[in-house]
Amino acid sequence: MFAEYVVPDIAPSGTLLGLLQRGRGDGTLHALAAPRSEALAALHHCLRHDPRRDWQIEHRSLYYARLHRDLRAGLAELEAHLFSDQDHLDHREERTGLALSVLGHLLSYGDAGALRVLRRYTAEGHNWQWALDELAVRDDDAGLRSLGPAVLARFPDDPQGDTALAEAMREAYEPRPWRLWEEDPHRRGQRERLARVREQHSFDRWSRQLRSQGPRPGWSVAEVLEWAQQAPEAADGDPAAGQYGAPDQLCRRREAAAARCLAAVAGPEDRPLLLAAAADGPPAARVAALRYLAERDDPAVLDLVETAHAAAPHQVAEAARAAFGRMRGEAALARARSWADGNDELAEAAAVMLACRGGERDAPAVLGALRRTVRLQGADAPALPALVDGVGRLAIGCAAPVLRHLYRETSSSQLRGRLAGALAATDPAFAAGFAVECLWDCEQSTREIAARFAATGEDRVVERLRNLAADPAEEAGVQSAVRGRLRPRTAG
Repeated sequence: MFAEYVVPDIAPSGTLLGLLQRGRGDGTLHALAAPRSEALAALHHCLRHDPRRDWQIEHRSLYYARLHRDLRAGLAELEAHLFSDQDHLDHREERTGLALSVLGHLLSYGDAGALRVLRRYTAEGHNWQWALDELAVRDDDAGLRSLGPAVLARFPDDPQGDTALAEAMREAYEPRPWRLWEEDPHRRGQRERLARVREQHSFDRWSRQLRSQGPRPGWSVAEVLEWAQQAPEAADGDPAAGQYGAPDQLCRRREAAAARCLAAVAGPEDRPLLLAAAADGPPAARVAALRYLAERDDPAVLDLVETAHAAAPHQVAEAARAAFGRMRGEAALARARSWADGNDELAEAAAVMLACRGGERDAPAVLGALRRTVRLQGADAPALPALVDGVGRLAIGCAAPVLRHLYRETSSSQLRGRLAGALAATDPAFAAGFAVECLWDCEQSTREIAARFAATGEDRVVERLRNLAADPAEEAGVQSAVRGRLRPRTAG
């Protein structure tokens, strides 16, 4: 199901394609003003090649569905993409997931053709589970029941097929179709098989829990640290088992679990052992001990973090900086102030802490780190979300030019939402500028900020607020903010 992530190719921010790929409000406005053929070409490119840097948390489907509807784009291009030969060759969820989500929103807007395509893809397509989840919250009972035989035919009626079927049932976002199939009075064999698979799956899960080789009550700190160092194995049905880079991810999960176990078994008398493990123990045990000590603001851990950053293997150094970020005491803040002026990864972690927890005195360090990060790492650096939030929290007005640059250039719609919040706190021109564009943004949180701040002097702003208030697909938080702006004020 999973494959290696490929960074999308994003067009320049000043082009129509670049605007649509980023999900910016100006993308919609420019597309509606551009020649229809040009706008359709850019839209279909986005639907065929998902532009999101992180397709699991960034939103584009409602944004593209609204533009698809406004352009009266038809379904031929979407259908050709879903049912192309690539569907049998490229099994990545992100190849078809965006198109399927757009079809789901089009169905919410009453597009009968979208219903037909989703039903067909559920029966024939590789990424059928995504299509089924779209139908599960929108199709009627009769339509869903009709898909049962086609879906179950994907799984051979043997032990291996039943195992795969149980996994599919477990991974379903919405269980409604499976419940309808299991209760279908007209398909006895289907009912019996689903009931048997569900019962066997519950028994297997209970059996795995009994066979668990994880920590037990009564384990000592030494035993937990030894367990952390053992090579982890993915359990049956664990989604991480099939992911790219799964061994590294499983190791990190084991280290985090060990740190939580230490919280349950470690006492004051175990501190010398934990300090020794954090200083020069085996990598996984060292990471678990560092995290445990940092979460308790142990005064010795700051020197251990600095030592690990300077000389430890990459895995340990990275974990040490992450552990430092979990600290909450004044000593950690003081050390962050002494580290923040550097140019390395520890300085970046220190600046992030100051952005999250620092005070007015730390504004110059946070602003300097923001400028340095943008200059050296570009508009999509991992530290930018925390730094941008810090600039907004500290209301650093002179940061507005950098924030505006990032708003235009970043390919992350999640970061752009944070930038909108920071600009609202730092840029007096935000209400009449970017806030208006944000009313058409792809992210709910960004549209909500815009609904609260956008100046209503333009007719198009008032019209957009009214459209959002009446749109059945709009999120409740946005509609609440919109109605607060549209509510007539009583004379007092």
